[in-house]
Amino acid sequence: MEQAHFRHPVSVFVGLGFPAEIRGVREAYTWLNEWPPSKRNPTHAIALDACKAALAGEIDAEIARTALVACARRANLLAPDAGTIIGANRPTQSTPYRRPAAAN
Repeated sequence: MEQAHFRHPVSVFVGLGFPAEIRGVREAYTWLNEWPPSKRNPTHAIALDACKAALAGEIDAEIARTALVACARRANLLAPDAGTIIGANRPTQSTPYRRPAAAN
């Protein structure tokens, strides 16, 4: 089967807490397969099995993505995507910019 890509990448924390984007099923499978056995749980097993099934063409890549998101969220490794961070910091009309008070 050809490489199955996600419609939207999944942002996860890797290594020492650096965010990384997982863009497809093969990357997700590799990321999940590298987990230490002591950290694996039933949610991890479901996500790994979903990736295997997607790679075999048995299920859609987006189903595997959903399982990956659930697994990363449960492990507290789901990172906010960059668009969410930028959007959260952008002022809106309901929160106008106010100049700090001048020090006397």
